[in-house]
Amino acid sequence: MVSTLDGQRAQAGPATHDVTNQAPPLTPYDASEDTALLQGLRREGAGWAEEDLRRLGRQAGSAQAQEWADLANRHEPELRTHDRYGHRVDEVEFHPSWHHLMRTAIAEGLAGSPWADDRPGAHVARTAGGLVWGHTEAGHGCPTSMTYAAVPALRRQPELAKVYEPLLTSREYDPELRVPTEKPGLLAGMGMTEKQGGSDVRTNTTAATPTAEPGMYTLRGHKWFTSAPMCDVFLVLAQAPGGLSCFLVPRVLPDGTRNTFRIQRLKDKLGNRSNASSEPEFDGTVAWLVGPEGQGVKTIIEMVNCTRLDCVMMSAALMRKSLVEAGHHARHRSAFGARLVDQPLMRNVLADLALESEAATTLTLRLAGAADRAVRGDEGEAAFRRIATAVGKYWVTKRGPAFTAEALECLGGNGYVEDSGMPRHYREAPLLSIWEGSGNVNALDVLRALSREPGTVEALFTEFALARGADARLDAAVTRLRNRLSEASQTTARRLVEEMALTLQASLLVRHAPPAVADAFCATRLGGDWGHAFGTLPEGTGLDTILERALPGGD
Repeated sequence: MVSTLDGQRAQAGPATHDVTNQAPPLTPYDASEDTALLQGLRREGAGWAEEDLRRLGRQAGSAQAQEWADLANRHEPELRTHDRYGHRVDEVEFHPSWHHLMRTAIAEGLAGSPWADDRPGAHVARTAGGLVWGHTEAGHGCPTSMTYAAVPALRRQPELAKVYEPLLTSREYDPELRVPTEKPGLLAGMGMTEKQGGSDVRTNTTAATPTAEPGMYTLRGHKWFTSAPMCDVFLVLAQAPGGLSCFLVPRVLPDGTRNTFRIQRLKDKLGNRSNASSEPEFDGTVAWLVGPEGQGVKTIIEMVNCTRLDCVMMSAALMRKSLVEAGHHARHRSAFGARLVDQPLMRNVLADLALESEAATTLTLRLAGAADRAVRGDEGEAAFRRIATAVGKYWVTKRGPAFTAEALECLGGNGYVEDSGMPRHYREAPLLSIWEGSGNVNALDVLRALSREPGTVEALFTEFALARGADARLDAAVTRLRNRLSEASQTTARRLVEEMALTLQASLLVRHAPPAVADAFCATRLGGDWGHAFGTLPEGTGLDTILERALPGGD
């Protein structure tokens, strides 16, 4: 028998809490379902890794991995300076989800393992893995990146490399602080910047005093920004009698005692909340010299080159993840009688974002290919890598904040709430332009390469020549760029590097992307037929082709 109340409810219509016109959860999805990524993987010599990459992509897009990412950021690391008895321990405690993410990343070869892999393309495979696993969360990419980057710097001291390299290239994750040589695998960090100098590392005041034991020093000083203080070993810059030098600092000494590594505080950062960044203080801290005295910058520069590539990689991964989120929402949300993805202006926005994302991904993999071939002795690729990595670091990381803001806007108010994950992406984006040298530092580094290493100019224009004659706008951009080189100055450095980046991205897309993608990129980024915001592609752009290529599962 239907009660009077039930009848009144039926007449009143649906319950007020019924939810309609909302996108379903994106998960599970395949983060490797990216045509530009897979084509770049094969093209740069790592096609043999495709099966593993696809498996990792499914894991990255799983509900479990996405939950790990969310929890690792909601439950931030906590500093514990002392134990219950008052002894100094200087440990950082993490949520279990952080360890799940780290364990997966290390096991999948996203840290130091490519240095122990003789297969051509090993470094490309790692970068592609980072582009895919980067769909989870960015914070844990810091210690994996520094571990990867530490190996070539450490090789400047073969005796130390013999001991530590097999552990830094391991695929075993062990977060416990103990004697490094007793662990199955190690993580490495670095400490360069100090509060009086920042990027001007030559002004560092941390002092290194030699001991009676050859190669061993003690350090005294205060580092201003040292990420991942839970790592096992650190490469640190300090002033030795012979000048600024590089040192290996273990958290635990060979006899099992804790090295002096007093963590004063953890940084309260805008984004990258899952990752601990600290201010450590050294006072009688034991360290071993890496490379000759006075050559600290030269020793650690290989580490910086590697971490700069990873900044490009992580920016490209963040763009791709944000685009996937925006495209998913647009396919399932309707307004004014049609799905958002079918609305012409929204299609323009998504297609414009897709162009930017593909250009970033394609450049990232080209840089990884250059790094891989440079490691194997290709001098031309080494010269290209030298200048193109700095160019890519400047530009791709600069595009990240505007890109994530536009992708967030595609979700409207839904994108502005924390549950969507988009605010986390937005907060993360500016970091990658700041770490490993801000925009100015990278732009000036390009000028330095142009003036001191003329082979880099030749390498860059040799790359451009591979697309000569394929697009008149690209040819014109190459000519303009060559003419500008004679006018290069600090004042105009940013504009010069921007033109280098856009010309390089265009040349890669002209050679490797479908005509609709290459034409749209050249028309807008080189030809000037573009506005000042995303979504201003000109009439007649092949939006359908661009979106079909870019959005997983079709539109």
